[in-house]
Amino acid sequence: MKVLVTGGAGFIGSFLAEKLLQKGFEVKILDNFSTGTLKNLSHIQDQVEIVRGDIRSPQDLEKAINGVDAVFHFAANPEVRIGDPGEHFEHNILATYLLLETMRKKNVKDIVFASSSTVYGDAQKLPTPEDSALKPISVYGASKLACESLISSYAHTYGFKGVALRYANVVGPRATRGVIKDFILKLKANPRELEILGDGTQTKSYIWIDDAVDATIFAWERTIEGFEPYNVGSIDAISVKEVADIVVEVMGLRDVSYRFTGGVMGGRGWVGDVKYMHLDIAKLLRMGWSPKYSSREAVRKAAMSLVREIGTK
Repeated sequence: MKVLVTGGAGFIGSFLAEKLLQKGFEVKILDNFSTGTLKNLSHIQDQVEIVRGDIRSPQDLEKAINGVDAVFHFAANPEVRIGDPGEHFEHNILATYLLLETMRKKNVKDIVFASSSTVYGDAQKLPTPEDSALKPISVYGASKLACESLISSYAHTYGFKGVALRYANVVGPRATRGVIKDFILKLKANPRELEILGDGTQTKSYIWIDDAVDATIFAWERTIEGFEPYNVGSIDAISVKEVADIVVEVMGLRDVSYRFTGGVMGGRGWVGDVKYMHLDIAKLLRMGWSPKYSSREAVRKAAMSLVREIGTK
């Protein structure tokens, strides 16, 4: 079976491509290398077919989809904070529509989508199950929900099988953004003081990259038909101050003073930031998957790997 990974040179996409190869799949990658890098694929580059192209281009999509049986859609605008809404529309919503249309025309009806916990917005229930209200508070979250809706409609109208993974904060080596890397870079610049956006009480779930990839393939292989969303996270959640404590410890620093910005709208890091996120992963647990690492363990492993990674640059 041959599969396409859009955004396969990125953080999650490159780990996913590697795991799919290990499981015996032929892997094709479509990436425009705007945020992904060939370095992420250096250890598997000779084992995959790479198409350098853009998911907003019907011509590039047609070239990439030729000969594949399933698509793992991980290409997107990854910026969660406020930006140009048009960027989210083009790179997330429009691109997903163009991908689905190309798949329909090529009779490829199996799609796995990298969604996000941000589709829930400020959830009324924590931990948050998949059947909770979907009320995103950021344009990024809205764009992910719109993509889910498109995939669901194609599943019901054209007989697609669609899987949406609503990820918590995925952490690990090769990450290009996120609070852990942000803290490390700030502490390298000033090891005596750390600026922390918000009031420090923001509490979220983190998942180690291998756990996230294993859950992705597990959910895909066990979904038979239709459209199914799955929460992918850890069993716990930790505050941003606890993340800072772990990073400081991993870096071997002492007497670091924390400077909280106070944040916006009740102590959030930025407008559109979900302050409390803890996903209910019971659906996948009942099916037989479970994460190997807790949020604290995932953050510690990520901090250790990123300190090494950044230290070599």
